[in-house]
Amino acid sequence: MKFLLTSAGINNKSIHNALVDMLGKPIADSSALCIPTAMYGHPWVGPGVQTWKFISGNEESPMVDLGWKSVGVLELTALPSIDKSRWVPLVKETDVLLVAGGDALYLCHWMRQSGLADLLPSLRAVYVGMSAGSMVMAPKIGEFFHGWTPPSGSDETLGLVDFAIFPHLGHEMLPENTMAAAESWAAGMQGPAYAMDDQTAIKVIDGAVEVVSEGHWKLF
Repeated sequence: MKFLLTSAGINNKSIHNALVDMLGKPIADSSALCIPTAMYGHPWVGPGVQTWKFISGNEESPMVDLGWKSVGVLELTALPSIDKSRWVPLVKETDVLLVAGGDALYLCHWMRQSGLADLLPSLRAVYVGMSAGSMVMAPKIGEFFHGWTPPSGSDETLGLVDFAIFPHLGHEMLPENTMAAAESWAAGMQGPAYAMDDQTAIKVIDGAVEVVSEGHWKLF
């Protein structure tokens, strides 16, 4: 599977071009499934109006509103209650998964509970994460980002990439997301760790990592 791990969506030309390159065809010819699940676990963004904004493409971070051929919703909390034959073929056929931000540990829990986590490595789709939707791919997220507490109490996530992510670096509405805070966070992580602002994304294809940025980032 190919990963495009963003801090705040497809919000500049460089990240947009990277997405089209990974798809191998125009966005207008590509089908998408959006996954809002992480939003429900975070008190700032869900449930309610922010979740609707993500699904409908009425938010500032471009994801759903890029001009896809079709867009569907894949709600992970519902999947354990329905037969896999109703959703697995849909996921296998889609061109891209658009995964919202919110709480990374909540998202990780439901990716595992739903069975999507087991399916991800075999998919042909491009996985596009935003904030927590990107962080969940790391081995762990770190205490700095620990919000919703999973049954295990651990900050471990899926580990489908071998680095951790500190998103929204220097964001004006997140004054705690400083470079100094990122350095402190990175010191507690095992393995590579990236801090990146909202103009930055990380592209991963077959394990090869490339930073795509029109902003600021740092590898620890």
